[in-house]
Amino acid sequence: MAIAEITVIPIGTGTTSLSSYVAEMQRVLEQQEGISYELTSMSTIIEGELTPLWRAIAALHEAPFLSGAKRVSTSVKIDDRRDKAGSSKQKLQSVQEKLGG
Repeated sequence: MAIAEITVIPIGTGTTSLSSYVAEMQRVLEQQEGISYELTSMSTIIEGELTPLWRAIAALHEAPFLSGAKRVSTSVKIDDRRDKAGSSKQKLQSVQEKLGG
């Protein structure tokens, strides 16, 4: 299982507000199979096996173009740990334990 953080920035949209694009990308994620996701204020965290993860990333990158954006900048970070199972939630829990909480 891999964890990806993705930030998709539509450019050439005619407005500085991007929430409608973000909402559409969340709809795209709802249609993806084999992943789980969490929207944050700055990016989206996606978890799953690599093949569905790449498929979701491609769909997210394409979504703003389908909504009228003229240019899209996408940044992706992937944590692909193969020595043991993990998740975004598990990573946060491990830090909390070390903080004594």
